[in-house]
Amino acid sequence: MRRVTIAITICLLGLFDAGCIYAQNGDVAVVVNQNNPISSLSRDEVRKLFAGEKQLWRPGLPVKIFVRAPGAGERLVLLAMLDMSESEYKQYWISQVLRKEARDEPVALFSNAMQRQAIEVFPGAVALVNVRDVAGGMKVVRVDGHAPGEQGYPLSDQRKH
Repeated sequence: MRRVTIAITICLLGLFDAGCIYAQNGDVAVVVNQNNPISSLSRDEVRKLFAGEKQLWRPGLPVKIFVRAPGAGERLVLLAMLDMSESEYKQYWISQVLRKEARDEPVALFSNAMQRQAIEVFPGAVALVNVRDVAGGMKVVRVDGHAPGEQGYPLSDQRKH
């Protein structure tokens, strides 16, 4: 709560535009390793990434998907984007791996700190992260031309905050 209050104060003072992103509690950022050349994706490209349909960023750089554990807000946004329930999502990935359409299923992480470390360590990493938890080593990718916090940004946790 304190972080949000500070961010809103910064926005009101107009001292730091990026701080205004934090005022949007529900926005979930698509983040990649800071060395990934990608800076913008369409919503459909994001969906394909997290569905395992796009497996390479470029030749030699495989996509490595990291997701939050069941129940996390980011996970709920992921499930809504894929139009799946939790059980459908699990079954989908089991099928993908068994049919050898994917090398492995996404890695489920239980904390924001684990996500931060994974994004920093794996060059091909991609994850959904609440904008309040974006940190160094993570590069926020624009979706449909919008950054989190901007009007029209398509990825948001719709639960009440």
